[in-house]
Amino acid sequence: MLRSIKFAQSAGRLLKQGEGRRFVSVDPKRGTEFIFSRLSDATKASPLIAKLQQECWDGYVSTGRGCHTLFQLLDTDSSGAICWQEIRFFLENVRESDINPNARKEVLESAAEGVITFPKFQQWLIKATMVDQGLKNTYAMENYQASIGNAPKPDSDHSWNKHTMSQNLRRMQYAVRGEVVIRADALAAEGKKIIYTNIGNPHAVGQKPLTYYRQVLALCDLPAECGVENSQIASAFPADVVERAIEMRKAIGPAGTGAYTNSQGIMDFRKDVANFITMRDQHVAIPSNIFLANGASHAIEQVLTALIGNNRDAIMIPIPQYPIYSAIISRLGARQVGYFLDEESGWAITERELELRRTAAVERDGLDIRALTLINPGNPTGQVCSRDDLEIICKFCAKYDILLLADEVYQRNIYDENKEFVSAKKVAVETPGCENLQLISFHSTSKGFIGECGRRGGYMELHNIDPYVQTQLYKLASSGLCSGVDGQMMTSLMCRPPMPGEDSFELFTNEEYGIFDSLKRKAISLVKGLNEIDGMSCNPSDGAMYAFPKVELPPKAIDEAVEQDVTPDTLYALSLLEETGICVVPASGFGQKEGRTGFRTTFLPPEDELDRAIVEFKRHHDLFCQKYT
Repeated sequence: MLRSIKFAQSAGRLLKQGEGRRFVSVDPKRGTEFIFSRLSDATKASPLIAKLQQECWDGYVSTGRGCHTLFQLLDTDSSGAICWQEIRFFLENVRESDINPNARKEVLESAAEGVITFPKFQQWLIKATMVDQGLKNTYAMENYQASIGNAPKPDSDHSWNKHTMSQNLRRMQYAVRGEVVIRADALAAEGKKIIYTNIGNPHAVGQKPLTYYRQVLALCDLPAECGVENSQIASAFPADVVERAIEMRKAIGPAGTGAYTNSQGIMDFRKDVANFITMRDQHVAIPSNIFLANGASHAIEQVLTALIGNNRDAIMIPIPQYPIYSAIISRLGARQVGYFLDEESGWAITERELELRRTAAVERDGLDIRALTLINPGNPTGQVCSRDDLEIICKFCAKYDILLLADEVYQRNIYDENKEFVSAKKVAVETPGCENLQLISFHSTSKGFIGECGRRGGYMELHNIDPYVQTQLYKLASSGLCSGVDGQMMTSLMCRPPMPGEDSFELFTNEEYGIFDSLKRKAISLVKGLNEIDGMSCNPSDGAMYAFPKVELPPKAIDEAVEQDVTPDTLYALSLLEETGICVVPASGFGQKEGRTGFRTTFLPPEDELDRAIVEFKRHHDLFCQKYT
């Protein structure tokens, strides 16, 4: 690479002197546009420079590394400074979608002769790779400043700052706990009543834990003399709870719940998971293919860490998507390739869309599609995939030898009586042509009717994964020692709840039914209420815990968002929060088609509170539209 840089610098000196290239400014006050003439014969070596710049830029966009190398490629005479003219040449040769529009505009409107040193170029790159206007860290900085009682020192006073930190982390965004939520927390601290509908966190908004699970967990954690070996325990707990606790304590071993376990998870608990999958799919699952994890998110991160090898690797994700995927992909330095779900057809998946996005990524952009993520039931969209949808996905991945990542954490949250959950593994095993499909599926104790988010329990099952890769996944799990024992116990309980005839079965069933029935009513009433608001439309929430409405905004609101340098739905969500105390997530944080505006909201709060929220959604929307009409 260094030899190539030196050759590019030598070949490009004519460019530095302005020979063979001219720039014409057209009405700079109305948004300058520059017309570039073609290179003269004297600078035919410049295609090499362009190719090197493109390669270096691809690396920087993916990994956040290579800033110095990119500067060297632009600094063709090694003077230690470049000019805007050279950045314009560079911008001609990189994808426009990779550059923040405001950063591009700055280049086009700057004088060609302006001198740019490395620090200034580094600052411009920060702006150039700000991928999401809606998440600017403003409220996080304000909260930090308030907490320390004075203004933080400028970047120049710290060697570790926004320029020198991991650029992948800087660019990583997680909208579910982004700017709107940070502002909501600040308002709550001031005494404002906040209705948090931004995240699927059932217990935080009033859902009660299931008694059986908590009883077994308590007995597992208690010293034996206070719990399972106490003579009075039979009068305090049902017999099946005591029996299960004794069994689980034996599986954990004499060290108890405070000790490390096997890095893949306790074997007996993995057997419970394997039996659950076998019963669900009617196809055998084996414990050696099960990894217990700190929730599905942690398992997903482990898989992507083991999968992504270079900055040309890409992961296909649904748009809209749950932003843990874009966040991890960004942090690991890979590329995301979005395939759009069809909103007009109830967020359906089409083969044509998959093929179109893959072809563009592979043939146009030169990316290597390593995996595809399926979220079923959908988050944030709430759709339940049909078997036909799943066959399309499985056949597509098998055809192109793509790893399928099946996010199935909402598999019990299905409210439409005409729909059912079918696992990706079941479809893969039963579909001709998918015999060699590589598949990893994920499940969690945070969702369903359990809602034990704080326990951080979950699992992944590996299907048709290379044995060597599986050993490396075990090594990666070992580097974290093990997942939390509470989460492992919770996963075992989720996969093996009380059975008919056992003492706890009736109470357990009634509690589950109560949660399910309430969720179903709330899913229907929320969508109905949103669709009755003039200017909103929302597909049914057949599954999961969310609604993802589309909102029509007045043109002046769009203009105001541009003025404030935020996305229109961030402007809307912040307005909703300030006016009503309802905290939602802007739809831009999940991805959506260009020109669409909306938000994601859960329907987890208690029914009376959700009914009030529906009224407030309408009141705010009317006020917002009046303000900007």
